[in-house]
Amino acid sequence: MSDNTPDTPQPQPTRISIDLPKELKAVYANVAFINFTPAEMVIDFAQVLPRTPRGTLTARVIISPIHAKMLYAALGQNLANFERQFGEIRIPNRTNLADDFFRFPDEEDGKPGT
Repeated sequence: MSDNTPDTPQPQPTRISIDLPKELKAVYANVAFINFTPAEMVIDFAQVLPRTPRGTLTARVIISPIHAKMLYAALGQNLANFERQFGEIRIPNRTNLADDFFRFPDEEDGKPGT
């Protein structure tokens, strides 16, 4: 038998307020590196400009594996909502996605990204 009878009041979710510091700066990242240990997931966000051989780490986020899985689910849900509103996000059919973003000009013909 379950304790969830119609007479049992359900607990209300707790609302949490999050403060946004005035000095907080948004950063742009187009690359992410993910590492993990048994206790944590480390996500390094970086910015690499096209045709530039170096990038810059812009942020590091360390979260627990369970929070990483919840983030994964939230991203999936929000991407589905985005695609419903704006259309499918198409990923190029390449073996290395980074090649589509950071291709150097071909040495043979000198044309960018062909």
